[in-house]
Amino acid sequence: AGAGLLYLVDEQTSEFMIRQKPGIPPFINSYGTNIGSPEYNYMLTGAIYLTGLAIKDQKLRRTGVLLVASASSAGLLQQLTKSVFGRARPVADLGKSTFDPFNSDRNFHSFPSGHTILAFTNAYAIAKQVKSPWLKGGIYAVGLVPGISRVWEGQHWFSDVFLGVALSIATVESIDRYLDRKYDQKYLQ
Repeated sequence: AGAGLLYLVDEQTSEFMIRQKPGIPPFINSYGTNIGSPEYNYMLTGAIYLTGLAIKDQKLRRTGVLLVASASSAGLLQQLTKSVFGRARPVADLGKSTFDPFNSDRNFHSFPSGHTILAFTNAYAIAKQVKSPWLKGGIYAVGLVPGISRVWEGQHWFSDVFLGVALSIATVESIDRYLDRKYDQKYLQ
């Protein structure tokens, strides 16, 4: 329902966000582009897992497994859905309702946002490690930057980012429930 409501205003929010781009500090643009890319994502998640393995910390290792498994699962899902839906990106200038399934042109790979999925999957999984709602909120905010940056770059519609966040949460929660059966310790014990 939320994505449907956002879809109704996708063109207006896209135009507004694109107009904001000149006022965005360059380091935020750079962060948004880089942290949601697979290269940076797997360097971070792999480092967490390998650190847990090296220091024999089961909680940290489980966090690494959650991060790698969630990013891989959600990443595969987003690659499939991008191809199946073939939604045009805002920069294609074809409108929010243009879909061309199985079109290999990257201008038809808007839905959902892969940068959002990778960055927010990490943020959501890491936020599960802390109790403070303020710290969780900060982690979520940092995890949203790549998705929002993709909107002001004209690469995604706001509804693509919203659904990327929803897929991230669902994926992390599903994998975390599975890991509950495989590991003796939860994160916050």
